[in-house]
Amino acid sequence: MAHTFEGCYTASVTPMTGERGECVDYESLQRLVEFQVAAGVSGILAVGTTGESPTLNWEEHSEVIIKMAQFVGGRCTVIAGTGSNSTEECLASTHRVVEHGVGAILLVEPYYNGPSSIEIRKEYMAPVAREFPGVEVIPYVIPGRTGTQLLPEDLAILKEQCANVNAVKEASASLDNMQRTREVCGPDFDILSGDDGLTQTIMTDGTVGASGVVSVVSNVAPAAVQQMTRAFLDGNVEAGNRLAGALRPLFDIVTVKTQEDSAYGKRLCKARNPLPVKSLMRLLGMPVGPVRRPLGKMTPSGLETVVDAARKVWMNSPEVFEPLAKAFAVDIEERLSNLERRRGLCYED
Repeated sequence: MAHTFEGCYTASVTPMTGERGECVDYESLQRLVEFQVAAGVSGILAVGTTGESPTLNWEEHSEVIIKMAQFVGGRCTVIAGTGSNSTEECLASTHRVVEHGVGAILLVEPYYNGPSSIEIRKEYMAPVAREFPGVEVIPYVIPGRTGTQLLPEDLAILKEQCANVNAVKEASASLDNMQRTREVCGPDFDILSGDDGLTQTIMTDGTVGASGVVSVVSNVAPAAVQQMTRAFLDGNVEAGNRLAGALRPLFDIVTVKTQEDSAYGKRLCKARNPLPVKSLMRLLGMPVGPVRRPLGKMTPSGLETVVDAARKVWMNSPEVFEPLAKAFAVDIEERLSNLERRRGLCYED
């Protein structure tokens, strides 16, 4: 029953309405889905980190996934982010979305309570995979966010024991970990990059041989990211490298780090996904609202970093943003140069 996961999968943003993002704007969500499908992405991840999974309540969580599956209508793969730090919550969420035809789920490692790799496999991944044998189960390895890690050895055991575990989303930031995953999981196992900035490296490194990326940047440049991954999969490394170079400034702003002044000296400000990409989407006129608290706004210097990256792409490779400009009827040059467009996107004190 193995499903081949190749190409670009958008880690889709969930639009919120209201000053504090009090509710989900499904009309805008549908517009964003149509933009992605029209760009030819291989699939869409519903309710991942970029979709603000930590701050959606469980009713919204399931409803967003179900709505996105309806909007896609089978035109590409929909992967549902039903992972949790509670196995029972994960099972309940998965039951609901599977009833509505979702055929693939992404299970983030259990965050904060920090089970061991053996526990992650035995008490979380395997029970869910066995409960839903007809659903593709994709573990999501991201120790920098979860404080724990499903190790390659346990991933390999999981793959052997559960026929519906055929891929992993890899965001360990460790090439050694990815190489070990390839070694123990074999050549037919799909390794999907969970880090835009490493996609080029791990798709062209034969010791990893990644199949594609679950991409943050594809929210604003889906066609270019899909074309990049397809070029690498087809062995056209020159074309893939050219596209990766065009996209590099955007890859570099998935997380934005700045040094900010305070009354007590400088301190590090680390704006993490989805704040930078959602700020850029709002700036470029895409139908998304603010992030939910405790995320807030960029600092002025952080937003300037985002704008500078987008400006580099627009100046050097305008074709990256042209589909966005057409789909949402916006003037990219005006959006990037008009300082009034930045109002409300960054802190002013």
